[in-house]
Amino acid sequence: MSNETLIKELAPVLAVLKETDISDASAASRGLNARLPVNSPAMARIREMFAKGVAEKWLCDREGGGARFSRVAKASPATANFSIDAVSMSGPGVWHRHTEGEIDLCFAISGQPRFDGHPEGWVVFGRGSEHVPTVTDGSMNILYFLPNGAIEWKR
Repeated sequence: MSNETLIKELAPVLAVLKETDISDASAASRGLNARLPVNSPAMARIREMFAKGVAEKWLCDREGGGARFSRVAKASPATANFSIDAVSMSGPGVWHRHTEGEIDLCFAISGQPRFDGHPEGWVVFGRGSEHVPTVTDGSMNILYFLPNGAIEWKR
């Protein structure tokens, strides 16, 4: 498997994300969790591909700050103009600002993990929001979808 295979599997998800209004982050999270539930067969396949990619080291092949990560795709028409990043984490990450928002698909790996207080599933952050992404009480694999690849890292 490869990033290209994962991107193909994500095509229906990207179509839904493209239609998602993230101006109300809570409503967007609820809508995505209803439309693309993390326990559905399609999401189970993505979860499985993510875990396999980490095990085979073609996904999350870099490490820093206690997290493993990798770029799946740059923002392009093929990804509905979202960049896609994969992160496997069990603690805090690096502060950043979501200049155009961020949509996260979170899969529990161990324990009863929470991503910024949220259980596994979809988490949306609105435009201009910022945080130190943090997983507590376990570990998670997370796909980050950034509109137009827009993000501002702490300097």
